[in-house]
Amino acid sequence: MLEKIIEWSIRNKFMVALLTVFLIVAGLYALKSTPLDAIPDLSDVQVIVFTEYPGQAPQVVEDQVTYPLTTQMLAVPKAKVVRGYSFFGYSFVYVIFEDGTDLYWARSRVLEYLNYASGKLPRGVTPSLGPDATGVGWVYEYTLESDKHDLQQLRSIQDWFLRYELTSVEGVSEVASIGGFVKQYQVAVDPDRLLAYHITIPQIKKAIQRSNNDVGGRLVEMAETEFMVRSPGYIQSVADLEKVVVGTDGRGTPILLRDLAQIRIGPELRRGLAELDGRGETVGGIVVMRYGENALKTIENVKKKLKELQAGLPEGVHIRTVYDRSGLIERAVDTLKHKLLEESIVVAVVTALFLFHLPSALVAIFTLPVAILMAFVIMGAQGINANIMSLGGIAIAIGAMIDAAIIMIENAHKHIERAPAGKSRAEIILESAKEVGPTLFYSLLVITVSFVPVFTLQEQSGRLFKPLAYTKTYAMAAAALLSITIVPVLMTWFIRGKIKSEESNPVNRLLIRMYHPVVNLVLKWRKTTLVLALAAMLSIAWPLSQMGSEFMPPLYEGDLLYMPTTLPGISITKAKELLQQTDRIIRQFPEVHHVFGKVGRAESATDPAPLSMIETTIMLKPEDQWRKVPVERFYSGWPDWTEWLKKPLRWVWPEQEIITVEQLTEKLNEAIQFPG
Repeated sequence: MLEKIIEWSIRNKFMVALLTVFLIVAGLYALKSTPLDAIPDLSDVQVIVFTEYPGQAPQVVEDQVTYPLTTQMLAVPKAKVVRGYSFFGYSFVYVIFEDGTDLYWARSRVLEYLNYASGKLPRGVTPSLGPDATGVGWVYEYTLESDKHDLQQLRSIQDWFLRYELTSVEGVSEVASIGGFVKQYQVAVDPDRLLAYHITIPQIKKAIQRSNNDVGGRLVEMAETEFMVRSPGYIQSVADLEKVVVGTDGRGTPILLRDLAQIRIGPELRRGLAELDGRGETVGGIVVMRYGENALKTIENVKKKLKELQAGLPEGVHIRTVYDRSGLIERAVDTLKHKLLEESIVVAVVTALFLFHLPSALVAIFTLPVAILMAFVIMGAQGINANIMSLGGIAIAIGAMIDAAIIMIENAHKHIERAPAGKSRAEIILESAKEVGPTLFYSLLVITVSFVPVFTLQEQSGRLFKPLAYTKTYAMAAAALLSITIVPVLMTWFIRGKIKSEESNPVNRLLIRMYHPVVNLVLKWRKTTLVLALAAMLSIAWPLSQMGSEFMPPLYEGDLLYMPTTLPGISITKAKELLQQTDRIIRQFPEVHHVFGKVGRAESATDPAPLSMIETTIMLKPEDQWRKVPVERFYSGWPDWTEWLKKPLRWVWPEQEIITVEQLTEKLNEAIQFPG
């Protein structure tokens, strides 16, 4: 069958070439539209149920909210783990589903079961679903800076202007606010006055609710025109609250709210704050990306939107970026792209060098980019994004992808050398391709299925390594398909002119002269060779047993994250003090561009952090701007009269080098050690 495919391809060159062009165009489109990210998303399929129960202790939240919700969520189909966490005034329930479950199907099932659980919760407590995002959804963070506005005003700008505008950006699931003060009216009741007037707190609460309402009075027709009757009653100032009537005394005199309590404007209770560069509190926003979206495109859209919104901000208010994942994505993907390009160039040069016929080498080189583009077509259809793992699979496959084309070309060269004069070049190439094509196709398929065991990995291991296995498999399968279709066609077009013999290539001649004595030696001493090979294999047993293991190696992102914890129960005032001290110390390092610190939680269901958890994002300058540190060399202690000898040695082994990330991290850890 494979021989017939090869023959059909050579007989129908135009059709095969046309189909190849279509695949190239589709691959270029897929390459352009494939989502980019730094690493695969290792998060489980999870749905967060977030519930506010203001003012209640964690034990009360646990008994009245978290426990009823958790027990109800256990019945959700395909839910494998349900975790509940209770904090002061908040409840988080995480429903983790089996691998492969569609996130939006899972959200609809959780929402369905929430309806059953709502009747078991205290009155006025309404659970809600968290955003349709994952654990790596925090892609962009910014702060608001102004010399003319206080923290309350900046927080109002964030909550009532920026947050809603950014939520409309494509790919954004949520914009969480952090820091500043949320403005609220506060009624501080006087117990003695309540006792004197025989008024209870529920009466005050009911009176405020009753007085903070607009009502309509249908229509009034006057002078051939109808007027809608409306009674505005929303509270708009402290004075409006002071005039709220709570009841009457024994003589019928109205009892006003100002007679029972002090009314003022103050901040809402805070469970988190933000700080910048050790200079003090700031107001910020966290952009949470929607599940499955293109991280790089989403960040670009957010930046574009923020640039537009800057014109609508009050005078003196500026938006400053404090975390931007696009830099990490671009660095990671660009590095791998350059390595792929370098590897392709090396393969191309080696191919041309050994074939010693540039047109023939172009046939083999052509299969590399086409097979990669075909792999991107399947990646796009499957929804695999381009990251260091998926692109790494292509990098692994590059060397083997070109093998079949090279062997087919070499075999064609041999047939042309031995062919009788007058025989058609196309027939010679057809015979040579049919001779080795099927064997090469199956050999590539063997390599293709070599990563099948990786597909059996589950959970986080599977999510990390499956993209690599998929792309490597797709690239090899594409190369196998090309080897029996377009490669024979290109051979008939490009293998022209005089074909030099293998012996005429000086590189081949040299390698053959080196290779033959070695082969003769090992064949002469067969048993010795086998014993040495076995000993070499067994010698790895001891070092292998001494090696440690970890899920994945550390990934240096170009920035650092400092996450200390304090004792439980710390007040927000003390947490703020610790955060500002650590940020100020870190900011003093010359390698640090800026420091954005967060303590407690942002206004998002994706952030359950308590006040005892500090998160400091350390954004670093480019490494060429880092300071140099002295390095002890073997010649450093030599006497001064050997300076003439030290100078050339410094060119090879300099006594000063740019500080490494490990050294910088160690110095940061030393600097921020607090006594006690």
